Amino acid sequence: MWFVFAAASAVCFGLRGILYQWTSQRPIDRNLLLLGVYLSGTIIAFAVNAFVRQPWSSGCWVGVWMGLFSFISNASMYRGFAVGRASVIAMFTGLPPVVVVTLAYLLWGERLNMWQTCSFAVIVLGILMIRYSNDISLRNLQGAGWGALTMIAFGITDLSSKKATMLGAETLPTLMLMYVTGTVLFGAAWYAGRRKLAAARAIAAASSEVRQSVAEAAAGKASPAAWTAPRTLLWGMVVGLTNISGMMLVMPAFKLGVTGLVSVVIAMNVVFVLLYARFVLKERFTKLEAGGLTCALIGIIILRLAA
Repeated sequence: MWFVFAAASAVCFGLRGILYQWTSQRPIDRNLLLLGVYLSGTIIAFAVNAFVRQPWSSGCWVGVWMGLFSFISNASMYRGFAVGRASVIAMFTGLPPVVVVTLAYLLWGERLNMWQTCSFAVIVLGILMIRYSNDISLRNLQGAGWGALTMIAFGITDLSSKKATMLGAETLPTLMLMYVTGTVLFGAAWYAGRRKLAAARAIAAASSEVRQSVAEAAAGKASPAAWTAPRTLLWGMVVGLTNISGMMLVMPAFKLGVTGLVSVVIAMNVVFVLLYARFVLKERFTKLEAGGLTCALIGIIILRLAA
């Protein structure tokens, strides 16, 4: 049953990735977008639990760690995209299952049998082939430090989810604390960003060079107008529906399954983004992407037979 939960979670996160990709092409404040994502999760978790009434326990406080490391992973990922190569950061976002398997073995002694190890290796290989399909080499690893932090933080988020289930924490109370923590952190990041932008604009307003660029913009050379704050926040809350849906499936999957295997199935969400790029955006698969997709699907079949 864990496989069903993990696969459904991968579908939700794949849809989230598609929405993120679409949003990335718009002039939008990412911190405000992510604030909306986490605010939506907070509201939905509270609303659903008002009817379900899952009990609180000390284990639910692991949700604070989940929110913290989720914030770190997303912030690091976006920082990496800003200062480094997108292909490098994308590669690292496919590697958290490696971190999860290693730490789950060291912390809890979780082992994989032969078939599980084989399927894990094949899936990770497929994900790496997909992520590695761009021009990555040892000479163009800009942003690798941020990518590594992203990988570790995503991995610890998965491990925290597993730890919460090991402590007997219920899903909704744990997610409430996770999303409240994320909302506060992204809210603070958005506010700090606004202050920094306001200060930069104040300095720029005194510059004749900027006044000239403003004149050029008025002449029709301006970039598309940025989304308003309410529109960005509302769209973030819509995207948040896919995120909270995925997380509500993640915890039962971790409760029932082996940590590393659940993590690697969830990481398959990249396949849905790839299929979207192929059939909706009409992007062509490279040979490496096609081989990686095939490899990942073979690994999933092996894993399903071994489950």
